[in-house]
Amino acid sequence: MIKIIHTADIHFGMENYGKIDPKTGIHSRLLDFEKALNYCINFAIDEDVDLFLFPGDAYKTANPTPTQQKLLMRCFLRLQQKGIPIVIVVGNHDNPLSFGKANSLEIFGDIPLTGFYVMSQPELLLLETKSGPVQIVGIPWPTRNTISINKKHLQKSPDEVTTYISEAVAMIVQDFAQKLDPTIPAVLASHLTVSSGVFSGSEKRAVYGNDPVLMPSQLALEPFDYVALGHLHRYQNLNRNGYPAIVYSGSIERIDFGERKEPKGFCFVQLERKKTTHEFIEVPTRPFIQVEVTIDQNDEDHTSQIINALKKYTLKDAVLKILYHVPAEHKDSVDLQIIERFCNEAHYIVGVIPLRIPITRTKRSGANITMPLEQLLDTYFTEKPELLIKKKALIEKALSLYEQSREE
Repeated sequence: MIKIIHTADIHFGMENYGKIDPKTGIHSRLLDFEKALNYCINFAIDEDVDLFLFPGDAYKTANPTPTQQKLLMRCFLRLQQKGIPIVIVVGNHDNPLSFGKANSLEIFGDIPLTGFYVMSQPELLLLETKSGPVQIVGIPWPTRNTISINKKHLQKSPDEVTTYISEAVAMIVQDFAQKLDPTIPAVLASHLTVSSGVFSGSEKRAVYGNDPVLMPSQLALEPFDYVALGHLHRYQNLNRNGYPAIVYSGSIERIDFGERKEPKGFCFVQLERKKTTHEFIEVPTRPFIQVEVTIDQNDEDHTSQIINALKKYTLKDAVLKILYHVPAEHKDSVDLQIIERFCNEAHYIVGVIPLRIPITRTKRSGANITMPLEQLLDTYFTEKPELLIKKKALIEKALSLYEQSREE
């Protein structure tokens, strides 16, 4: 049995909802991601795993800062020093936009140290681990740079090119599957979008129309024993009733409030030919708390209503967002300073945000400046239900005042 850690989407560089740590000078959210990765690495070292598999998206962008590179290198070197090989498959966030530029993970394959394997092109790796050999087919994020596109395709629309790339990736995976030794355990490691995958958080707001998409059936091929995926931030097995498992390990820390209810972690894989199993290991992460309150206008103390709602939560070290609903016709009397003092143990307050449903104003139909005054008045008062009883008297009085003003 070969023991593998499968994790992805570390996203070092996500520095939203935090502050500078006074002890290190590093952004607190970057430290959160480093802490989550170290939890995963500690587990790998304690279990003495045979392989650390990382299918992409180490950084937020393809141009990480020296600090982000230093922290990631420091984490990965802990594995290397324990003799645990690290297989990295390049993700979309790791890829530069320009052809010819190095991706952000390429340096790990160039450093003169054993144990680092970086897959920036589709390839097959036969890796000898301390528990036996394993075959790894690596498929990085499919771009024009990683999938050869003939000149005859350059005049095609973006959708047609995307379809071509999806079909090309499927053919590449199938070709590698046919070349595998059926007696040796095999893993497909890739950073891509699968049609039945569930997006979460910030991913839902992004535009995925040009993502190459593959079907689960195009990945669950014999003789693969496990399909390790990166790209989607939610842990999910897309082949629960079949073999092999098609698994997104998900991200190790929360990216935004859309992921606040999702567990974060990594997968502990026990790889054996035709009987591989995996377990999702949850990582302790910084809590994201969103509190939503509907203000009761019968209670004049609006601030206390929000405070009472906050008392139901453990705010210490949390990233906090407060939303409160105020009827459009009522005054907002919430004291922000009192709320901020109450939440002083929270790590970061995103905002105390009032939500109002705007009053729908009805348009006066049928009235225009060309109408005689009496007709205008009649139209106006007809649209005021509360004045209908007095309409005749009001019109007469208004006409009388108008005549009086003309005479004067």
